[in-house]
Amino acid sequence: MAFWLCMSGSAWAAHAYAQFGDIRYPAGFTHFSYVNPAAPKGGEIVLVPPTRQSNFDKYNPFTLKGSAPPAMLAMMFDTLLVSNMDEPTTAYGLLASDVTVANDRMSVTFQIHPQARFHNGDPVLASDVRHSFERLTSKQAAPQYRTYFGEVKGASVLGERSIRFDFVRPNSELPLIVGSLPVFSQKWGLEGKNYKPFDQMVMDMPIASGPYRMGRVQFGKDITYERDPAYWAKDLNVRKGLFNFDRITYKIYKDSTAQLEAFKAGEFDYMQSFIAREWARAFTGRAFERGELIKAELPHGNAGDFQGFLFNLRRDQFKDVRVRQAVALAMDFEWLNRQLFYNAYSRVRGYFVASDFEANCHESRATPRMMKET
Repeated sequence: MAFWLCMSGSAWAAHAYAQFGDIRYPAGFTHFSYVNPAAPKGGEIVLVPPTRQSNFDKYNPFTLKGSAPPAMLAMMFDTLLVSNMDEPTTAYGLLASDVTVANDRMSVTFQIHPQARFHNGDPVLASDVRHSFERLTSKQAAPQYRTYFGEVKGASVLGERSIRFDFVRPNSELPLIVGSLPVFSQKWGLEGKNYKPFDQMVMDMPIASGPYRMGRVQFGKDITYERDPAYWAKDLNVRKGLFNFDRITYKIYKDSTAQLEAFKAGEFDYMQSFIAREWARAFTGRAFERGELIKAELPHGNAGDFQGFLFNLRRDQFKDVRVRQAVALAMDFEWLNRQLFYNAYSRVRGYFVASDFEANCHESRATPRMMKET
């Protein structure tokens, strides 16, 4: 469908949008294939932020100054479209029940789902979507949003639940970009008839529409998200079988040592390790020996992170490909991996290893040698 759109130039509307290739799930599908639609709801899980965040001091995740609670965007804010784990560049309607790309690919129009509701019970309207876009692209928001939406001219309300985004130029990725817009109520930050400056909305509780609401908070230390039993999309195909815990708590620790010792003491349930030395030497002790704590490497087929040296080709000394080849050959990956990294790394084949975008060709000798944690 995406190829047909690009080649024919005809307008196209559907329940999903695919930048490349076909849409896997047809209209009216019941749920994503990798979820259990009958998964029981309940229980609690206690986690730590994967970014090793050491504090939070605001409730607005969209401004530059300060740190918002971990996972707030994923827990509380719905978007127009939502991606899935089966396709890299396809997104399905969440807040939007329909997405239409114009003939010239210079705009995209979304129809807002009639059942979509914010946590305060208000319906999600096109005016809320436009308000969210304008707030996020203002100078009061973090600058990355202006960059991310930089090729979007603006948003126009066509009807109560119909909104169009106009583009600077045709770009097949732009419907996905605007589809990822986090939407919040235009009542958030409203004081009387005037809006509070967005960068001064620090402790104002967001009015969003996601699967969780904010629960118990020890400000700056931990936060609990509570599953909303009245979540408007709980039976929607793109949400069925997901968000099953009643409560998800994130605990904050000041440093990695305190976090590790807290894990060993049973203060939270799960953590990831991103440092080879820590994985090899720190996750040991009686609790592991007795099986009270389980240390496991979980194989996956996802694209992995990598560590490497990147050449600045604006510098004259690196413009010669032979220099880059020499630096790559001089790096003894096998020795480093054996002596410093506990054989925890494997050589990657490029920037997009194990992803749908990986090129199936021989690695260039000029490519820097990189390392990926297994």
